[in-house]
Amino acid sequence: MPKTIRRIDFRTYRRISSRKNTRKVPKGTIHIQASFHNTIVTVTDRKGQVVSWSSAGTCGFRGRRRATPFAAQTAVGNAIRRVVDHQGLKRAKVMIKGPGRGRDAALRTILKSGIRLTYIRDVTPMPHNGCRPPKKRRV
Repeated sequence: MPKTIRRIDFRTYRRISSRKNTRKVPKGTIHIQASFHNTIVTVTDRKGQVVSWSSAGTCGFRGRRRATPFAAQTAVGNAIRRVVDHQGLKRAKVMIKGPGRGRDAALRTILKSGIRLTYIRDVTPMPHNGCRPPKKRRV
């Protein structure tokens, strides 16, 4: 009986390229959401696509410590460091939302990082007339 010849599949030996997108992002937007319990930082490019993000919870802070200004400072540092090192962020707009304690600390960290800020805007949602009040009490 003749010996069968095994077919070599060349597709399996092809080198797989990295899936991570290494595009340059010289300008972007930094969104800071500072709630009473957490601070979330998102860095996007000009189109609004997320390039990097971090939060006080992902930095290892849990419970009450997650709401502190130091946790916000750490979260901003992590998010910005990734973008500056890999994508080369130089200029940014800052959008701050929420009443949390991490607002000022986050902004101070961005200013120290060396990124030039185009403008800083507070985008906290404000009610124009609020919710409908509860119905009148009948006794």
